[in-house]
Amino acid sequence: MPGKVTTGSDIGQARWAVEQMQMEVGINCVKVSKAAADLLQFCTEQAESDPFLVGIPAATNPFKEKKPCTIL
Repeated sequence: MPGKVTTGSDIGQARWAVEQMQMEVGINCVKVSKAAADLLQFCTEQAESDPFLVGIPAATNPFKEKKPCTIL
């Protein structure tokens, strides 16, 4: 009965998986509920300075049109 032949790519994938698991061992896990609460708190604190939420003042907007297009 012939055995399975191990190829170089199988060995490479196995090495990659082992290296990945060794890196993940040192990572401190945080519960999702705690991470979500921290993220919500951070977003709430930063909301005042977020240009997507409050907009960019016209005086400091570098993308503001200087004058309308005269061709149209």
